[in-house]
Amino acid sequence: MEESAGRIGARVRYWRERRKLPRQRFADMVGRSVSWLDKVESGERELARLPVIERVADALGIDPAVLTDDSRNQRARQCVDAGEVQAICSALASYPGLAPATSEEVDLIRIARQASYLDHAWGMSRFTVVAQNLPALMAEAYLATQTASAADLVNAHRILTTTYRLASSMLLKFESNDLAWLAADRAMYTAMSIDDAWSLARATRSVARAMTSIRRQPQAIVALVAMADRMRDEVRANPAELLALHGMLYLAASITAAGQEDVALAGEMHDSALATARQYKPHYNDHHTFFGVTNTQIHRVAALVRLHQHGRALEFANHISPRDVAALSAERQSNYQLDLTEAHTGVGDYRQAVRALGKAEQVAPEEVRCRPLAHGLLRSLLNNTTGEPARLVRQMAGRAGVEA
Repeated sequence: MEESAGRIGARVRYWRERRKLPRQRFADMVGRSVSWLDKVESGERELARLPVIERVADALGIDPAVLTDDSRNQRARQCVDAGEVQAICSALASYPGLAPATSEEVDLIRIARQASYLDHAWGMSRFTVVAQNLPALMAEAYLATQTASAADLVNAHRILTTTYRLASSMLLKFESNDLAWLAADRAMYTAMSIDDAWSLARATRSVARAMTSIRRQPQAIVALVAMADRMRDEVRANPAELLALHGMLYLAASITAAGQEDVALAGEMHDSALATARQYKPHYNDHHTFFGVTNTQIHRVAALVRLHQHGRALEFANHISPRDVAALSAERQSNYQLDLTEAHTGVGDYRQAVRALGKAEQVAPEEVRCRPLAHGLLRSLLNNTTGEPARLVRQMAGRAGVEA
């Protein structure tokens, strides 16, 4: 009993701290004292009655089984959950500009580091890290744009653009598409307010992805190509900062065109991205894009998969160096493996599909165990595999909480 109380108490503390709830506030939420909470979290007092467990779980925004079941708790810890997605949505729903003006200064260096850290966490597919820290950063970044000096104004807007882009990307990853569109639109509005090519290029990619998610592919392609044309002169003048972002616009256009089954345009945009990649130099700043020939190649695989040309996608992938792929971010590597999973499934090679999905999980566990897209692939493989591949899929599905 003491061991059980200790486990549950530790989980209560973990989720309270993950939700960033002070002890007094959380105690008030469940109608208990701070002393009672301290005893629960230390394991001195057991949560034995189901109504109390349910009340505590409800305040934490989790299923009661997360507190009582080891496997449910482990799966919940490793994934972004509905409460964290809702926190991002709530941050988007606030309008700090309506509040009275403040003279409070924001440490721009500190929040720039935080934004860069979350950008890096995204690239590593550490989505829980992004989700837990992004809402507060969004509020601080907005305040920075209101209080920054003239010399710091562009940097402040770049940070805010980055936070909105991350919000949009997170919401798309977990299929909250309408709200992803709102976040991307905020990024675009922020970028346009200072007419900064760096911010505009990044915001345009987010807007295009959000448009694509709500089946507005033609408008997305128009926006991407227009931005690529608009920044061309600035790219020539400042390739070290802007060339990678310019190339990523073409990659986004290629994927979007493939999604609407425009074979010719997808190929044309890929060729434009590849021509840009061949100008790229290692010392250039890629802004966590990992832009270059290899990233362009794996985007081509993704485009061919979306065009349902699974055999061609696999043939193209055979010419991509695994060593070069391993130099990319975990997010890029894992999504490449998810594309290969779909391609192998499309040609009926389920053994190789399982291998690719296993590689994706190894590189970035959250991509496979937490994303709806990967869960769909797992269900498909659960229904189409036998023998050793089936055993491996069942193990992956168990870690993801997916049933056939």
